[in-house]
Amino acid sequence: MAHTFEELVEKQRAADEAHARVLHLRDTYGAPTAATWSEIQSDTYETAWRAWRDLARDVRSAMTDFAKEAGRPRTDVEAEVRRAAKSPERAAAEEE
Repeated sequence: MAHTFEELVEKQRAADEAHARVLHLRDTYGAPTAATWSEIQSDTYETAWRAWRDLARDVRSAMTDFAKEAGRPRTDVEAEVRRAAKSPERAAAEEE
């Protein structure tokens, strides 16, 4: 399946948002080894973690396909996509 660069950026943003959700839940609930989570908390975290994992896998696969079709190294494509996926506010905060 052919992907455009813009599609890769959107996929990366979705994976980044899913990862942020996982980190937020971990911060909110505490470390699973330090606190006992309720069944609902465990299910919520597991669902968020699986969503992040699946989105991250999909974007990596799409970047690999895109790089092959373009005849470019995947690492270069990945770096460009990650840079483009950053919001202006996030990019500015990381530079500080």
